[in-house]
Amino acid sequence: MTSSIIQLAAEQKSAEVTDWAARIGWVVGLLLFIALVYWLMREGWKWRGTLQGDLPELPTAPEDAGEPRLTTTGRYHGSTTAGQWLDRVVARGLGTRSRAELTLTDAGVDVVRPGAQDFFVPAAALRGARLDKGIAGKVLPEGGLLVISWAHGDQEIDSGFRSDRAAEHTAWVAAITDLTSKNRKTTETEGAR
Repeated sequence: MTSSIIQLAAEQKSAEVTDWAARIGWVVGLLLFIALVYWLMREGWKWRGTLQGDLPELPTAPEDAGEPRLTTTGRYHGSTTAGQWLDRVVARGLGTRSRAELTLTDAGVDVVRPGAQDFFVPAAALRGARLDKGIAGKVLPEGGLLVISWAHGDQEIDSGFRSDRAAEHTAWVAAITDLTSKNRKTTETEGAR
């Protein structure tokens, strides 16, 4: 029995020592790769902004915009080229997601964004509104996103919002549709003169 215990003790091997240099090398390599990917994404964002540099400055709300027809708070999820839900517009801060306070008046839609550039969509620039399920980088259940279509310079833009109370979206679509149809009738009447 003693010889079998001695034989077992002789056969046991200690665990291999961890190669810390190789582990540290892998961790540093992975961190450098992540930093490179982040830098490339940032450069791509800046490049897209440069390509869209011809977008004019965003209008600001007039002093007397009139009585609010609707107001809501929620999230601004970004803007895209109209009809192209993945073609994000990043120039002039339109690509920055943020909280938002929307106010609809007869003059247009005022978008106040804490921490980002506010902008105003004049009633004459409004093209309509609809319920949708997605915009670049954000997908929600069907009808979970309020998309306001408007013209800015030579470009048609879709801006996506999600109200804190999603049930309000249909009222916004109806009110913006009403406002745009009134503006079209006024424009057609003036053009007929």
